[in-house]
Amino acid sequence: MNILICGATGFIGRNMVEILSRNKDFNITAVYNKRDKYDLDSPKQIKWINSDLRDPRSIKGIFNNIDIVIQAAATTSGSKDIVNSPYLHVTDNAVMNSYLLKEAYDSKVKHFIFFSCTVMYQSSNKALKESDWNPRNDLHPRYFGVGHTKLYIERMLEFYSQISDMKCTAIRHTNIYGDHDKYDLEKSHVFGATITKVMTAQEHINIWGTGEEERDLLHVYDLASFVEAVIQNQQSPYEMYHCGLGQKISILDLVKKIIKISGKDFLEIKHDLSQPTIKTSLFLDCSKAMKELGWSPKITLDEGIRLTIDWWKKNIT
Repeated sequence: MNILICGATGFIGRNMVEILSRNKDFNITAVYNKRDKYDLDSPKQIKWINSDLRDPRSIKGIFNNIDIVIQAAATTSGSKDIVNSPYLHVTDNAVMNSYLLKEAYDSKVKHFIFFSCTVMYQSSNKALKESDWNPRNDLHPRYFGVGHTKLYIERMLEFYSQISDMKCTAIRHTNIYGDHDKYDLEKSHVFGATITKVMTAQEHINIWGTGEEERDLLHVYDLASFVEAVIQNQQSPYEMYHCGLGQKISILDLVKKIIKISGKDFLEIKHDLSQPTIKTSLFLDCSKAMKELGWSPKITLDEGIRLTIDWWKKNIT
């Protein structure tokens, strides 16, 4: 199968390229824009296309002879931007996905896979199933813009699956971490930022807020295996699946765990209450994917932290 991966130089996209290129059944075409393309230690040659996915002229024809599109391109950042500049996650993402779906439809792509997220959910103390989503519920005020943008794209996927033979998948995944994530303190998500804080700290580590917010954290290797399961096993024209570890951990406990596994037990934890945080609790029930796709996560949080610290030492320091 000929697979095109959009956002191939981003965190999730790069991992999709590296992992899926090892599958002998897949021929990979990778789309990049501003970040430079890279060399892979792969038995197959990767075809590269430079394109601005927000420009319909730039994407014209990029889906020729493509069977499957994996849409990992997005404007993303951490909670600081969501709080201070919420529009950053709205316009680019709505525009590029509208154009991409139209081009995929015109090119008769067989399967379009989109990475959604979980920002449309209210905070919950129970593991949420896909059936727990209620469109009548208000979104968290901090996630109003990005949440409705993701929902719009999901509805577009369902729409195109109804008017064509293109199978469509929305993956509502939890917080993803691992190789090639952002590890700077301004733009990274909570896991990447925490790894950098711990690994560079000498005496103490500052965490934003009280650290009470709880997250479901999934290693990117397990997300890649989820995509492979979707490609192989999804039967219906459109599906929305949950994808997560299925466990929640508070940010404070995550920091403590990273400190312990890194061997830096001498670090003191301090709280910076002046920085923005989004105090929610969320984790997913992924039994639908387990039943329909035969997928389950394989990497525990402790193992994932060890893998990430090892990768950080080799690539960031």
